[in-house]
This record gives sequence, structure tokens and C-alpha cells, in this order.
Amino acid sequence: MADSPLLAVQELPYDVIEEEHVWIPMTDGTRLAARIWRPPESDVESVPAILELIPYRKRDLTAYRDSIHHPYMAGHGYACVRVDLRGSGDSEGVLTDEYLEQELRDAEDVLAWLADQLWCDGNTGMMGISWGGFNALQVAARRPAGLGAIVTVCSTDDRYADDVHYMGGCLLSDNLSWASTMFAYNSCPPDPALVGNRWRDMWLERLQGSGLWLDTWLQHQTRDTYWEHGSICQEYSEVDCPVLAVSGWADGYSNAVFRMIEHLDVPRQGLIGPWSHKYPHLGQPGPAIGFLQEVVRWWDRWLKGIDNGTTDAPMLRVWMQDSVPPLTAYEDRPGRWVGEPSWPSPHVDEVAHPLARNRIAAPADVVAEEILGIESPLSVGQFAGKWCSYNAPPDLPYDQREEDGGSLVFDSDVLGERYEILGAPVAEFDISASRPDAMVAVRLSDVAPDGRATRVTYGLLNLTHRDGHADPRPLEPGRRYRVQVRMNGVAHAFAPGHRLRLSVSSSYWPLAWPSPESARLEVHTASSRLILPTRPLRESDEVSGQPFGEPEGALPISVTPRRPGEHKWAVTRDLIGYESALEVVNDLGVLRFDDIDLEVTRRAAERYSSVADDYGSIRGETNWTMAFRRGDWHVQTVTRTVLTSTATDFCLSAQLDAYEDERRIVSLNWNRTIPRDHV
Repeated sequence: MADSPLLAVQELPYDVIEEEHVWIPMTDGTRLAARIWRPPESDVESVPAILELIPYRKRDLTAYRDSIHHPYMAGHGYACVRVDLRGSGDSEGVLTDEYLEQELRDAEDVLAWLADQLWCDGNTGMMGISWGGFNALQVAARRPAGLGAIVTVCSTDDRYADDVHYMGGCLLSDNLSWASTMFAYNSCPPDPALVGNRWRDMWLERLQGSGLWLDTWLQHQTRDTYWEHGSICQEYSEVDCPVLAVSGWADGYSNAVFRMIEHLDVPRQGLIGPWSHKYPHLGQPGPAIGFLQEVVRWWDRWLKGIDNGTTDAPMLRVWMQDSVPPLTAYEDRPGRWVGEPSWPSPHVDEVAHPLARNRIAAPADVVAEEILGIESPLSVGQFAGKWCSYNAPPDLPYDQREEDGGSLVFDSDVLGERYEILGAPVAEFDISASRPDAMVAVRLSDVAPDGRATRVTYGLLNLTHRDGHADPRPLEPGRRYRVQVRMNGVAHAFAPGHRLRLSVSSSYWPLAWPSPESARLEVHTASSRLILPTRPLRESDEVSGQPFGEPEGALPISVTPRRPGEHKWAVTRDLIGYESALEVVNDLGVLRFDDIDLEVTRRAAERYSSVADDYGSIRGETNWTMAFRRGDWHVQTVTRTVLTSTATDFCLSAQLDAYEDERRIVSLNWNRTIPRDHV
């Protein structure tokens, strides 16, 4: 497994017993598969229970990670319960979409079952990263009895505007990538060693019934009731238990931490580090922190009632990142921890800078009215990295100078002193477009004295969504509109001698799917500006020194590599056929889970391409292979998804082939045409 600075703690306050496989009955008779770690003392003196409910296979795919943090928390006096969602892993049923009403009812059933166990004192918590962070928030908003607190990591309060599917009303390529991931995961069988001879029938039921989720997601291109379900931003007041919200600057979900700190009316804390889509005790880029110690303190305060000073910390703690050269991966991001007593913070000022030709002007400057046009090549965006970094393979944005060649560029004067921002920069434009459908992408970069440009943050806006995401309206070509493009929140310190750069482009492929056709944008400078959340330097911050311990966890299970993996992130350009492509391979090789004598293969390959500036040539393709082998039991699934588009439609095709002992037993095909709704 990946190297980690984690300290494996072998002596915890409590011994831990593990129940590898427990069936939890739902009210409709379906049984969910659980793995439970708890202190043996809980047989006599009951303890609070912590639930993590996700679809990523407790038996194998998350077993290594689970073995680090669930036994650790159990060793501090908790019953930790890892449950496979209905239709995933070893649970019964079929999983047909994310965050369904059935999933949330199941979570309530599980919590009620936990509270009823002799080893549970009736107090429960929920935690999770990504999917588990989502449903922890969603279940908290349903106020089940006994749910005393949650820890939500890398999640969102807004499923439409700030998730893997859409950003600023633009379709993200991660929508295709993520749908393909779940397409592959949903095709996996339960383990016969746990479910017995029913495994094949359960597997066939999943293969035939899980469906093509990307088709569903593309049917909902605007904010509607589909996305409102599970979005706690619809009514923050429904959450009535304490919330610890966590993310990283390289993750896709840092914005939600700011919003939840601002809008929730419960005891809450926010934590944002330099990390990608990982738990902070496994955080990459580093520094990783002693996150599990923080989580145990959180549970101690809200589930056991121990007054341990947890609430004395600043409401929001963030890693203020220093200037760095542009790289696609970092071992560590230099910086320091700073704290804010609330959000919005009294220590952050919004400072507006007028935009002039090629220049970010000083706040007091008066700039002349000029009209600056841009019609970007489709190649702008090839160095954008992933919408959400997983840090494997290297997927952070690279040097922005090539991107800037196809963009409008505005530079500040050279900085005479360190300059810090904390929050979401906003680009405000007086803008027109040459087509009824157009998008604008903005990037804020840190430009070093040698010219290298490191992207700090970015934002997207589908201009037909200028008045909201529920009812897009076409543009009137040539008409001027006042729009705001809100960038992702960030904490960044620009070094003396550096410059700030705002870059504006009319496309950002392959991070976002382009508009139906190329459009020329015109920015009117006199009334356009860049608003920066400026954090003036102070002699001291609320967080000083190192406020977190070193990363700790339980001793992980033994996993042996059987075949090395392969990682690739390649940008190619064919100057004969004029095709540009981004090719990504994330192959984890073959891993043997030693305790259960199981070999697992997981390989994903993605390709995003276009030809010259032909908007009809946009194409995304993903291919996945999943395989499981133990003795003479061998199963494999192969999935393929292809998304293309015309000016009027998305064209989706997908294949699923399942094999048992090299013999294909299921072959399914989908072909869909989905009208574009101003996307």
C-alpha cells in the first residue's frame, strides 16, 4: 500500500474485539452486511456507536483503510460499525443510485439497530469521507433518535452546484469519470465466503438491476428536485446535532466547509488542510495530521459528555498555503495553520480591483473602458488537473503559461510584501457572447519572478445560468450582461516579488464539457473587477505552532502486492490529425488481502479528446476492469462508457461484460441520446 507517515499505535486504552460479519435487518426484510469493532468491556458497560455506511466493499476495497481508523476509535471506547450499502459489498439488494430515500431510511434502521444492542448505550454518531460524509449530513437533517454528532469529510451540502456532476452550471468530466467508477463497483459480486451459495444470484441481480447512472444524471442538467433531495443547503436548520466538517484545498469539496460554518446553527467546527480527497491522517499532499485524535475528542465531547476543551478551538482552522512552483503532485505544501472565530471572518476584507488591459489595477485606480475579446482554443484546460484531486496518479494543475496563451490575462503589479487571501475570490464582468450558449472559466494564479504560473483557484460559469441554476436562459448575442464568477475558496499567501494573475477563457476542456459551439466573449473593462478576500497580516493568529498531533491509527491489515500497478497522466497532440488528448491510467495492480486469501484487481483507463477546434469532436471514454480470485473462484467484470455530443444532444453508450472462470455470463449494452439543456 502507499507510504504514509502514520504511526501504528499497538497499545490503545481498550482492547478491541472484531466481529467480521454481522447481518443487520432492515424494516423491509433486506439484510445489510456489517463489520464491528468494539471494546470487550462493552459487554458489561455499554458505549456509544459510530456508523460508517458506504458502498465501497468493507471486505476488501476499503478493508485496509477501515483497519486503520475503526479499531483505533474502538480502542478509545467506541463501537465502530462499517456497513455496506444495500446492493454493495456483501449486503443484499440492488444499488440503483446515490443518496436515495431508501439509503437514508436504511441508515435510520441501522442507527436504531445499533442503539438497541446491549453493547451500545443508545448514543450514536456517523462519520465518513465522500459518500459517507454525504449521507452523514443527509441523515443528520432527518434527526433520528440518538444521533448525537457527525464527522463529515470531503462532502457537500449542495448536490447540484458543488459536487462531482456540475460546477457553475457546466457539466464536469468528473461526472463521466465518477459514473464509470460506480458502474464498475456496482458490477462486483459479494464474497461467497460470507454470503454462501447465494453469491451468484445476488451478483446477477446487481448486474441486471443497477442500471446506468450517468444516463440518470444527464437527465437532470439543472437544479431540480432530484438534486435538492439530499442537499442540506435547502434547509440548514434541519440539522440539529454537532458537525465537524473537513476537506482539503486539493479536494473538490472545500467550499462546503465555509458554507456549513456560516449557515449551520449547531456546535460546529471546520477544518481544511492541504489535502486531496483523503482522510487527514492519510493526507496527501502533506502535512498529514493526527486527525483520529481530533475525531476521538469530538466523540468524547458530544457522545460521552466529556468537557475536554474541543469547543475552545477556532470555529474554522485552515492551512495557509505558501507560494510553490507548479507541479502535478506535492509531497508537502509549505504553510501554517491559521484560525478564524467564525465565517464570514472579521479578519477578512473583500477588496475590489478594477480590470484594465492586461492589468489587475489597484483598488483606487480609474481604468479606461476597453473591449477585450477571447475565443479560446479547445486545448485550454489540458493542464487543469482533476476537478477533485485523488493524488494518484498526479492530478493537480501544471504550469498555467500554456493555458494563458489561449486566455485573456490580467496581471497585478509585483508584490512588495507577502499578501494573503482566505475565502472565495470573485471575478465580476460586464460581458457579452457571440452565441446563445457560452461559458466562461476564470483562474487565479501565483506568478513567480521567473514567469512560472501556479494555479491557486478557479471558477466556471455557464452564462445561460447567469440568473440561477433552475431556469437557464439563452444569451442574446452581443448583449452585455453583468455576471459574477465565484472561484473555489482557498487560503494562499503570495510571496514578495510575485504577481497575481487572473486568466479568462471561453472553454476549459477536459475539466468541463464545452458549450455546444465555440463562442467569442467580450469583456468590458471599465465595470469589470476582481474581488479578493484579503486577510491582512497580523502579529498573531488564533492557531499558532502545531495544533495537531502526529498522524496515528491502528495497525493495518496485511496486504501483499501480486502485480505492480501502473499510473499515467499524459497530454498528447497530434499535429497531423490535430487531435489533442488527455490519457489517464490508474491501475492498482493485483493486491492480495492476506487475512482472507483474496486477490483483487482494479484498473481504470480514461481518455478525453478533441480535434482542433471542432466542438462536435469532444469525446470522453472510460474503461474499467475489476477481478476477484480465491482458489478456483475467479470472477471479472469489464465496463466501458463513451460520451460524445452534438450541438443539440449528448450521446451515451456503455457496455458491461461479466465473467466467471473466464466464461462470459452477462453482456449488457446501453445507447442513449439525451437532449442538451443549455449545457
